[in-house]
Amino acid sequence: MAKYQSRLRERYNKEIVPRLKEEFGFANPMQVPRLQKVVVNMGLGEALTNNKLIQAGVEQVTQITGQKPVVTKARKSISTFKLRQGQSIGVMVTLRGDRMYDFLDRLLNLALPRVRDFQGVPTKAFDGRGNYTLGLKEQIIFPEIEYDKVERVKGLNITVCTSAKTDEEALALLKHLGMPFKK
Repeated sequence: MAKYQSRLRERYNKEIVPRLKEEFGFANPMQVPRLQKVVVNMGLGEALTNNKLIQAGVEQVTQITGQKPVVTKARKSISTFKLRQGQSIGVMVTLRGDRMYDFLDRLLNLALPRVRDFQGVPTKAFDGRGNYTLGLKEQIIFPEIEYDKVERVKGLNITVCTSAKTDEEALALLKHLGMPFKK
């Protein structure tokens, strides 16, 4: 029985590695930047007053990513936000391997085209070390989420961590993977 390999990973290995190797003049295929992990984070600040939001967030992120998220807790108390240390304030999940490639494939080909008035994602969201963070205003752009069951529309942060040394290498990698950057 053949081992499952995602479409995007297959494309990366067969097409993108040789292109990037030629483009940046890498001597060895192991020097070519690759995806390390994707972190999906949903901040649920309103959960301080409504505990059902955390459970709904866990269910939605599980549907979107296919992996159960971790509930994040406040590190310290902030009285102006009525926040106490240890209170649940969000959910996050770290994806690696084929789940990461499958999630990115769905994000690039299904979810982002469903964004209203989509012009492309900004190129200025790199951190200087080859990682890219994308903020989405609505979780309902993913086809897995049933709009009728959503109590509150929430945003997501998606961080794509790469092994690229510079932002230029990471930008080239994400462009070849199909990330729709603004012109």
